[in-house]
Order: sequence, then C-alpha cells, then structure tokens
Amino acid sequence: MGGPALAELQVTHFGPIRTALEDVQVGDDLIKAGDSVTLALPAVNRDPEQFPAPDTLDVTRPAAHHAAFGYGIHQCLGQQLARSLMRCSYARLFDRFPALLPAVPFDQVHVRTDKNTYGLRELPMTW
Repeated sequence: MGGPALAELQVTHFGPIRTALEDVQVGDDLIKAGDSVTLALPAVNRDPEQFPAPDTLDVTRPAAHHAAFGYGIHQCLGQQLARSLMRCSYARLFDRFPALLPAVPFDQVHVRTDKNTYGLRELPMTW
C-alpha cells in the first residue's frame, strides 16, 4: 500500500488570441472589427447539442466531434501520438495496479490555477 504522487500534470486552458477583421455577430454578441477574442478550451466540448449531458464524466462516450486537439487544418500534429500513449499507458497502469486509487479525497486534490496552463499540483495514489 502507498505510492508516489504524480506531480505537475498540465493542461492548457486558453486557446490562441484572434482579432476580428470585420464585425461578426455571434449569438447575441457583436464582435467588432479589431476586437480580440480567445477561446476557453474547457468549454469547447460542452455543447449540449453535440454532447448529451456535457457535465457528466462518461469515459464510454464516443469521441466524435470533440475539439480537444483542434479541428480541420488546425489539428494538433501530435494528437495521434498522445492518444496512443494514453491508450497504452492507462491500460498498462491499471493492469499493473488494478486497485489504484487516489490516496486523498477529491476535495484535497490541489489544482494549479495560477498560470496559463492548469492541472493537478500532485495526485497522491495508493494501491
């Protein structure tokens, strides 16, 4: 029983900044030519028209149409490597440690919020 803490897991939560070249109406909001906007990446996969129950963690949900790795010509070049690494490493991790669990309650897991990237400061685990 016992184990290491996984440290400094990082995820970017701000997309690139874009400047409107002309006035654009988005829903009820007018973005005027010259205005700068940025995308909140955690929100892009939460459209209830695309994802039923977007606030529910569902690891069996089909991965179609999500924008975690970008979209179209702006797709991340490393996305297939990242997906392969996750599939292989999670499977091996849980094969090796089938009883792997967080060692602290979720309300004691500290999230970094002081930078442009966010993630867990550490995640103490037990098995």
